[in-house]
Amino acid sequence: MAKRGKKYQEAAKLLDPDLEYTLEEACDLVKKTSTVKFDASVDMDLRLGVDPKHADQMVRGSVTLPHGTGKEVRVLALVNEAKQEEAKEAGADHVGLDEYINKIEEGWTDIDVIVATPDVMGKIGKLGRVLGPRGLMPNPKSGTVTNDVADAIKEVKAGKIDFRVDKYGILHASIGKTSFDASELRENALEFLRTVMRLRPASAKGLYIKSAYMSSTMGPSIELSRSSVISV
Repeated sequence: MAKRGKKYQEAAKLLDPDLEYTLEEACDLVKKTSTVKFDASVDMDLRLGVDPKHADQMVRGSVTLPHGTGKEVRVLALVNEAKQEEAKEAGADHVGLDEYINKIEEGWTDIDVIVATPDVMGKIGKLGRVLGPRGLMPNPKSGTVTNDVADAIKEVKAGKIDFRVDKYGILHASIGKTSFDASELRENALEFLRTVMRLRPASAKGLYIKSAYMSSTMGPSIELSRSSVISV
């Protein structure tokens, strides 16, 4: 394993490896243990007691964080001409259809979220091999395939995030930046955790949230106590 840098080692000294921290403590520590000069992202990772190979145990959803993510989200609206003005007024960074489908086929993916209307999904389907692996394919379950284009764009811009458990049962989400107040990080984390708890599959047995960690970009992981996570 590669040796950690001096900054990381200094940050890690602020943490007791034998302790689990409350959510309040973690939101304070994640700011203190950031090791980079830029405004680092704050991430949460949850290990769930689900088997994603079974469709009825797939945990997937979206949540609008009360304080946003701190990131500038670039939105592409793939819509017919009748909806294009609505999408522009709602704040979409790119608006169009055929010209952007062609750009994406040529490899362009300089965007964070794609919003589309149901009537154009037939055209977009062929982009699955490009958009799928990057998590950019519009999906009705995440609210990015809708006729309410303006609302969908505004929600994404305001801090709506999508999440999906991976094949190992891990759920990952960015819940803010180290420049946020600890109270803002806590409120974002609580909203994310409450949403995950509501999505617990009926077929999931035993512990649902097995472990939870918070970290900043390139910073050490902070283990959260289960009691502070499941009591949301």
